[in-house]
Amino acid sequence: MPNSLRQTLQENVILFSIVVLGDITQKGYEKKRAKLLARYIPLIQGIDPSLQAENRIPGPSQTTAAAPKQQKSRPTTSRDERFRSDVHTEAVQAALAKYKERKMPMPSKRRSVLVHSSVETYTPPDTSSASEDEGSLRRPGRLTSTPLQSHSSVEPWLDRVIQGSSTSSSASSTSSHPGGRPTAAPSAAATPGAAAATALAGREAHTHIDLHSAPPDVTTGLVEHSYFERPQVASVRSVPRGCSGSMLETADGVPVNSRVSSKIQQLLNTLKRPKRPPLKEFFVDDFEELLEVQQPDPNQPKPEGSETSVLRGEPLTAGVPRPPSLLATLQRWGTAQPKSPCLTALDTTGKATYTLTYGKLWSRSLKLAYTLLNKLTSKNEPLLKPGDRVALVFPNSDPVMFMVAFYGCLLAELVPVPIEVPLTRKDAGSQQVGFLLGSCGVSLALTTDACQKGLPKAQTGEVATFKGWPPLSWLVIDGKHLARPPKDWHPLTQDTRTGTAYIEYKTSKEGSTVGVTVSHASLLAQCRALTQACGYSEAETLTNVLDFKRDAGLWHGVLTSVMNRMHVVSIPYALMKANPLSWIQKVCFYKARAALVKSRDMHWSLLAQRGQRDVSLSSLRMLIVADGANPWSISSCDAFLNVFQSRGLRPEVICPCASSPEALTVAIRRPPDLGGPPPRKAVLSMNGLSYGVIRVDTEEKLSVLTVQDVGQVMPGANVCVVKLEGTPYLCKTDEVGEICVNSSATGTAYYGLLGITKNVFEAVPVTAGGAPVFDRPFTRTGLLGFIGPVSMSSCTRTGSQRRDTSLQSCPCPSHS
Repeated sequence: MPNSLRQTLQENVILFSIVVLGDITQKGYEKKRAKLLARYIPLIQGIDPSLQAENRIPGPSQTTAAAPKQQKSRPTTSRDERFRSDVHTEAVQAALAKYKERKMPMPSKRRSVLVHSSVETYTPPDTSSASEDEGSLRRPGRLTSTPLQSHSSVEPWLDRVIQGSSTSSSASSTSSHPGGRPTAAPSAAATPGAAAATALAGREAHTHIDLHSAPPDVTTGLVEHSYFERPQVASVRSVPRGCSGSMLETADGVPVNSRVSSKIQQLLNTLKRPKRPPLKEFFVDDFEELLEVQQPDPNQPKPEGSETSVLRGEPLTAGVPRPPSLLATLQRWGTAQPKSPCLTALDTTGKATYTLTYGKLWSRSLKLAYTLLNKLTSKNEPLLKPGDRVALVFPNSDPVMFMVAFYGCLLAELVPVPIEVPLTRKDAGSQQVGFLLGSCGVSLALTTDACQKGLPKAQTGEVATFKGWPPLSWLVIDGKHLARPPKDWHPLTQDTRTGTAYIEYKTSKEGSTVGVTVSHASLLAQCRALTQACGYSEAETLTNVLDFKRDAGLWHGVLTSVMNRMHVVSIPYALMKANPLSWIQKVCFYKARAALVKSRDMHWSLLAQRGQRDVSLSSLRMLIVADGANPWSISSCDAFLNVFQSRGLRPEVICPCASSPEALTVAIRRPPDLGGPPPRKAVLSMNGLSYGVIRVDTEEKLSVLTVQDVGQVMPGANVCVVKLEGTPYLCKTDEVGEICVNSSATGTAYYGLLGITKNVFEAVPVTAGGAPVFDRPFTRTGLLGFIGPVSMSSCTRTGSQRRDTSLQSCPCPSHS
């Protein structure tokens, strides 16, 4: 900027400050203005020619010194209302209206461009022929030399400058005080002048910033401006960090000056991009994807065997006297053998805390049944009636009280629903269990005093309402809370009931919880089938490491054991974590004939067996591996046998089994003394299994999977393998499918879910010609497998979830 122009602008700002104070008359103001503009405006009407000849411009110090002299001539409280009140307000409103019309983009930094010098912000309107509309922009650093057409075009511009300076002065004085109170007029007037001078001095090192209107400069003899037509300001593309006055380019390619940081610029660029493709692209892409039908691989293996047939298990032993129900068996052992041990509970150190006898089990179950039916009332009416569902909430470390609660509900003709102890009020797993309890209409929960004390409490001291759970009443079943029944009160034990015995919960892969109903007839049939398949006899000892509330732990350790008057030693999970060898030690201590474990327990025992030389497993005749359907259980079984074979463990003792909540026990391997064939293995090609086809391979390859059999079909059951999708056609002999079971010892339904109950519990397998293979429906197990040769059985599966795609090894039933 030329020095003469800079000096003129500085003096003009000082003049404006004096005008704002109201310390100069109108005539003096016009003289001063004409004096400043005389050298740039040769012909101005109504001005003294002597002023035009004056070439020397007074310095800033002279002008500044004139202000105090004028202030002394009038009181400090006097104001010229022409420049302070109405004129100020109107000027502010006009500036705001014009600002909104221009649609100027807001600056990115807190210091607005409007706070800069008034002369710099408000430039005269362009009246030259080279000018564009008010929305045009010009490049910085280039000025135009345009002669002023008339005095009338300059005067409104100067008025705008005065008003803008006054507006900026008011804003500065207000913002400088935290309370928001405006200061006195002399103090407020000094602020804008100094701020404007500072702004002009600071702009020497920066490029000029223009607004939407691009008026010409009042100087002459300089370079001409360049203008770019810009109807609307778009978002700025980029700006280097730290450059406050650098030139940027908008989205339309038009350069603009602004103070935009790089982070804000990046955000603007992100927002400028469309979030979604055009609507037509959605339909075109999806339509093309639908048209692309995946063609099958022509080289993939295909099943080539013949169609399979239904496998039939051996019939249940006839002629053996059996009680008509499980409750009749309990009554028999409770009265005839009251001191016979039924269940031994261990603490976390491995010591036996309590041994429940059959006499105690019978008497405590009677007390609980009588209390449930006669001592619980609501509005003078019994709270429960036969057929109602009751929740059993017991920890894994208390099998004794769970067993009493389970048989007490059966004696009271109630339906027990065993569930896990909720940990928190908003536990995700307990929410699904709460949905199951709500669908079952559960209103009462049985627990122990110790367990209730550990549950979350409300402010009233009662058990808190868990998220997703229905309102529940809690009953502690410790001895002091139960009432002794009269001598003439006897529950029904001899009748074979047809209703639901209990409901076992199952969690699907999606996380939802459903309840599988098991009838009294299915419960009794399952106990008889397990007794025959496993060869259980009276007074045998069974070591149980599994959860006694569900699956094989419930079927073997709570139900079948009572039918045969067995002694069960329950190993809590906390003890297994502290001492993985505890179950082996208890087998050796109690001379257990059978043990119920998982492959993980065998694996943990291998890691902790060093230094244990006094253990012996020679008493075991069956080591039931409950997760034998797990393809990786074979490695644990082989490793366990290699280590403990020298300590009395026989190879034929290891008996994997397959089970599901819907079909209960599907198959189990039998020891040779029970007529079972020797254990077999198979090495299968992973490539063939990925297509659902069985291809025998060799162990030298890496892409193979070794599977083991799980024995034979359960007594009294019929098994077939059907295709996974569509109509349940029978699979071929070298094809993987879903195992279906027809038996009286399976679940009956999903409680309250009639739709999926029909698909799972009422499947009708058909032959290739469409004829049903059996006169009764089958139950889908969710296990994927195949039927091996007569002398060996092996299969593959997906896990416990139906319709999964990743194949794993699992046992499959075959003929004995």
